[in-house]
Amino acid sequence: MYQCVKRVIDFLLALILLIIASIPMLIVSIAIKLEDRGPIIYKSKRMGKSLKEFNTYKFRSMKTDRKELKSNMSHDEMTTKVGKFIRKTSLDELPQLFNVLKGQMSFIGPRPWIPEYYEWFTDEQKRRANVLPGISGLAQVKGRNGINIFKKIDYDLEYVDNISLWMDIKCVWLTIVTLFKKSNAEISEQGIKQEIEDLKGQRTYTKAM
Repeated sequence: MYQCVKRVIDFLLALILLIIASIPMLIVSIAIKLEDRGPIIYKSKRMGKSLKEFNTYKFRSMKTDRKELKSNMSHDEMTTKVGKFIRKTSLDELPQLFNVLKGQMSFIGPRPWIPEYYEWFTDEQKRRANVLPGISGLAQVKGRNGINIFKKIDYDLEYVDNISLWMDIKCVWLTIVTLFKKSNAEISEQGIKQEIEDLKGQRTYTKAM
């Protein structure tokens, strides 16, 4: 029952926020285009509710000019000046409001992860896909990327098992608090690869048992 109410709240709130944020989003779009001629929006394939794939939307923060990019460049060096600002302020997440409007995401829920993660999940861990993924969630406010992959999944399952209006209000408040903290906000490509390797190791251990 609550999930139906939650969907209505998500839709109305996303619509209101898109209207309010329309001018800042336009300014960010122009800034991205002026600094780097590539696309404004970055699309990424993610796994949603009931294991259905969809594209998440974000403002692009990485350079696209191949003349500037080098194989040995760090993640920070590949990020544009505008990109560093919108990541620091979380403005890069604003296009995900369209994902919320389309019913692919919620404001609060387990973060949408790339499909490769699910290839190594146990049936229990796949239960994190029983609800819509969120722009923020319990794992994000409890440690972001400062906790390991298994702890993140534990928090996601805790949310799935206790989803309620109170839980969402609590996560929204803690998300606001977390925005002022700079630590563990980003996970690198290498960090994602390591998490997948950890999941693979879990599967290998389970089979050996």
